[in-house]
Amino acid sequence: MGYLERISRAFEKAPCLPLTPSSRIVLMSDCHRGTGNANDNYLKNETLFLSALRTYYKNGYTYIELGDGDELWENRRIEQIQRIHDNTFCLLDKFYNSKRLYLLYGNHDQVKKNKCCGPYQYYEGLILRDCLTGRNIYLTHGHQADLLNSTLWKLARFLVRYIWKPLELYGVTDPTSAADNYKIKEKSEQRLNHWALKNHGILVTGHTHRAMTGSSENPYFNSGCCIYPGSITALEITNRKFLLVKWTLGVRDDHTLYVTREVLSNEISISEIFI
Repeated sequence: MGYLERISRAFEKAPCLPLTPSSRIVLMSDCHRGTGNANDNYLKNETLFLSALRTYYKNGYTYIELGDGDELWENRRIEQIQRIHDNTFCLLDKFYNSKRLYLLYGNHDQVKKNKCCGPYQYYEGLILRDCLTGRNIYLTHGHQADLLNSTLWKLARFLVRYIWKPLELYGVTDPTSAADNYKIKEKSEQRLNHWALKNHGILVTGHTHRAMTGSSENPYFNSGCCIYPGSITALEITNRKFLLVKWTLGVRDDHTLYVTREVLSNEISISEIFI
């Protein structure tokens, strides 16, 4: 099965949600929540994540997590992750209880497939149907573009768990990862954009950890990740427009820290892409 078929398969049983001018949605991915040890890449940005998500909750957004929310290649049990990051999951519960939470799985948490972890259900894909054009915005993690991280994910998990995880402590990165290998990143992005063009829709993923916005010629978007030092990125959808933002720490004149939201792109109208 080629990458086009693998990506398409993610949407065969995907829920379809209406997207209206009043919809308020935030898309984030690749939190890689761990168990609080030195390999927990989420730990250093948890305060940023909580601050951003509390703001989105207060302002009526629906939160959609595009996969790799939990690091289940390096770690075996989600219960330990939930215990360590209790504040995060309490906030996710608030979104869930308000019916404003949708969680997708990626390659690093593919064990969630066909499972309910606590109250949550996880999907491989999700579709937003634009009410004005009738066209689709396809949401998935994006690992389907890469054979090793999709069909051969158990082999990739073995390599990460027993080889790259110990070496990460010494600064050695995983050469098979789309997040760390520039050539794999580029190839994955080209494939994902090709699928979006072929299917006449907008495709939004995570996986590569590189945030980007698209256009009518290149209708591929990426929400980035939550694990780069000192910042997390998100794609917001309001008034049928995409906006890429970054949450980071700022410093006031009195040397106190605060969390700030920085706009990284111009607003991109969905209608402009669906020309």
